[in-house]
Amino acid sequence: SGRVQLPPPQNVTLLSKDFAMILTWAPGEGYPPDVTYTVRYESQDRLDKWMKVPHCKNISRSFCNLTCALSSFYVKVRARVKAVWGRSQSPWVKSQFKDYYSDVELAPPMLILNVRDNSIHVSASFPLPACVENLTWKYDLNLWEAGSEDKKKYEGYFRKDTVTINTTALRGNYCFSARALYESINLKHSEFSQPVCVLLNHKG
Repeated sequence: SGRVQLPPPQNVTLLSKDFAMILTWAPGEGYPPDVTYTVRYESQDRLDKWMKVPHCKNISRSFCNLTCALSSFYVKVRARVKAVWGRSQSPWVKSQFKDYYSDVELAPPMLILNVRDNSIHVSASFPLPACVENLTWKYDLNLWEAGSEDKKKYEGYFRKDTVTINTTALRGNYCFSARALYESINLKHSEFSQPVCVLLNHKG
C-alpha cells in the first residue's frame, strides 16, 4: 500500500520583515497535531541545488528564519517546505523568489537617550540579525518641541553613530523619533519610531 501522502502545506510565503527573511506556511488540511516540517532553499545562481537549513529540520513551528542561512544577500532565493508525520510525507511546496538586498523590510530603531547638563546624546539600536550587522544601515532622527509641527532633522547617520545635540537653548518637553535607512536599488526606510520625549532644562 506504500506510504500515505500528507496534503501539502498551504500559503507558503517568503517574506521580508523587520530585517529578516522568513518562510511562513500554514498546516495542510487535516494535519495531525504532532506533524513536523523541514525547509530547504535554493539560490538563483545555483538552481536545483537545494540547501539544507539545519535549524529548520523536523520543526513543529510553521515558520523558518532564513536570514543567516543565506549564502548571499544579493542573489534571489526561494525556499520550500514539506510536512512529515511518522512515515508519511507531503509534497514539497515552493515559495516565490526574493533577495535580501532589494526586498529587505526595515523595522524602526529604538532610541537610547543620554541626557547631560548642556547636551543630549542620541543613539539608535536596531533589531538586526547578527549576520547583517556589517551592511551599511543608517538612520534619520527628528527632534521637535512637543505640540509643535516644526521638526529639526538630522539625516543619514550611520547605525553606530551618536548624535550630540546642544540643549542649552532648549526649554520644555522635546520629542525624538527615528527611522532606519538602507540604500539598495532604491533608498528604503522604515516607519518612524514611537516618539520618546524628555523635559529639558526644567527648573524646579
